[in-house]
Amino acid sequence: MERTHLSPYTNHHHTTTKHHPYSDSGATETCPDDDKWASRLLRECAQAISNKDSGKINHLLWMLNELSSPYGDFDQKLAYYFLQALFCKATDSGQRCYKTLVNVADKSHCFDSARKLILKFQEVSPWTTFGHVASNGAILEAFDGETKLHIIDISNTLCTQWPTLLEALATRSDETPSLKLTVVVTAAMVRSVMKEITSRMEKFARLMGVPFAFNVINGSDRPLGKLTKEELGVEDDEAIAVNCMGALRRVEVEERVDVIRLFGSLNPRVVTVVEEEADFTTSRNDFVKCFEESLRFYTLYFEMLEESFSPTSNERLALERECSRSIVRVLSCDDNHNIGLGDCERREKGNQWCERLNEHFSPVGFSDDVVDDVKALLKRYRTGWSMALDQTNPNSNKGSGILLAWKDEPVVWASAWKP
Repeated sequence: MERTHLSPYTNHHHTTTKHHPYSDSGATETCPDDDKWASRLLRECAQAISNKDSGKINHLLWMLNELSSPYGDFDQKLAYYFLQALFCKATDSGQRCYKTLVNVADKSHCFDSARKLILKFQEVSPWTTFGHVASNGAILEAFDGETKLHIIDISNTLCTQWPTLLEALATRSDETPSLKLTVVVTAAMVRSVMKEITSRMEKFARLMGVPFAFNVINGSDRPLGKLTKEELGVEDDEAIAVNCMGALRRVEVEERVDVIRLFGSLNPRVVTVVEEEADFTTSRNDFVKCFEESLRFYTLYFEMLEESFSPTSNERLALERECSRSIVRVLSCDDNHNIGLGDCERREKGNQWCERLNEHFSPVGFSDDVVDDVKALLKRYRTGWSMALDQTNPNSNKGSGILLAWKDEPVVWASAWKP
């Protein structure tokens, strides 16, 4: 196909004035509602790619390129970020494009900017703090009465989850326990800032008066399930908790059973799992179905960002760009398992994770106190957020966890498990 009409790296500077997406196009016989032009054009383009209709692909990509902008209204933004993935899929350039996007982001990645972005996101949205509060509550309850604690943290949120847990341990009515925190890093960009995080965590633990040890393990250069108890520093007299915060989606689907088996071998008091509520696995061999699920999920995410940040927010733009890399990864290169970046994006929904976890664990369910803490957290944010119990697990009358919903659409699933 012709590649001269557009490039995924083009900087667009369109005004936010709405264009009619089907003007002089001949792309469809009926005109869609103006409010839905982006999703309709994107769906039509995805179908054309699936059908290998090169003429229609060229025409729709050209239209999307003309109409989209990362600085425009919601539809223009949605079109822009999905256009890049569709272009890469159509030209079989996803792997090269994704590596370029990651390399560019990596060069500008530093601790201060990453920390400010995460903290600002947590300030305006409970997308990550929901899982932090739920998991911390379950971990603290599982550690009740224990004096030698070890948390194995598999996440990429720069340890923003742990200051509140350290405060809770410092104010425990009985003896202050010791805490060992082992962070397994699964994202390449996070590795570069772990030295600074180590220093800050150790300083905060001293301030809280909690005996503390901090270890970092690189989990991005090999399958996570290949880690051993010895590498993780697990000792027989420790109370173990395994915390997985949005990181298991980076594990290849075929290797997830091995990871869950590893968790079981550690004999943990609790395993907490928090994942975004999207399914990019069952449709992995059907591009149109995978596209539809991606469009559904990321539309919710972009809508949430639009209503949470100001239109000129640099943080919002950074989060959207980060999200766009995930869209490229999901739609245009995720069938290539070994691109060397440890960055799988095959999300699964809570009921799918339950099927895997039920083989080795039983759901704990969150206590009334933890649920109340989560509800109190959501009250700090704008209207539109809610919590629901997930009742999909047939093996437990407690259900399989709790769901964070944005405008009644589930977006994040949190759960706690025991061997």
